[in-house]
Amino acid sequence: MYLSKQDIEELEGVRKVHLLNAEAVRINKSLGDAVGMTQLGIHQISVPPGHFSTEYHCHRYEEEAVYVLSGVGMATLGDRKQPIRPGDFIGYPINGVAHEMYNDGDEPLVCLVVGQRLAQDVCDYPRSGKRLYINGSEQTLVDHADIEHIP
Repeated sequence: MYLSKQDIEELEGVRKVHLLNAEAVRINKSLGDAVGMTQLGIHQISVPPGHFSTEYHCHRYEEEAVYVLSGVGMATLGDRKQPIRPGDFIGYPINGVAHEMYNDGDEPLVCLVVGQRLAQDVCDYPRSGKRLYINGSEQTLVDHADIEHIP
């Protein structure tokens, strides 16, 4: 399937606020959904100035990647802060460091975000002390303190 630049501009963006961070606001255009893709999520996101892209997190099974299209920001990659600008690429391998992006500029931070769409995943939110278990359409959020590890 094909989307022209005009098709993408005309796609209605969906405003998303992260369930664990009210300051994580983005406008999401699912390019993958628009062309019928089911195994890869491909999104054009726009993060307003003064907002995060998501809650600080890492995936245990899914890989993600970000390519910055316009605007500027600050990516947090584990303990490291990395300024980002158009043309920059960030890859998040499975079991990698927790990450987030923050728009510290004056215009929207626009990125192409690509990620797997596995039926099962585990996502940790270290600052929130939460873990999200994903099993198909079912999502279960638990406190890290309530996780019982079995040897």
